[in-house]
Amino acid sequence: MSRGIFSRRLLGFFDIFSAAITAATATDNRRAPNPRDLKRLGIDPHQFREINRF
Repeated sequence: MSRGIFSRRLLGFFDIFSAAITAATATDNRRAPNPRDLKRLGIDPHQFREINRF
């Protein structure tokens, strides 16, 4: 595996991990998560708002 591919995969992992932490923190504080973070995690922001549990 070349260095560039490894770097992109590592950065992608950290991007997803950061989005998960940010979304979890927002819901923990009873706020709506950022739609960009939800999209990065594969969650439709409109459907997430329909849950009404945060």
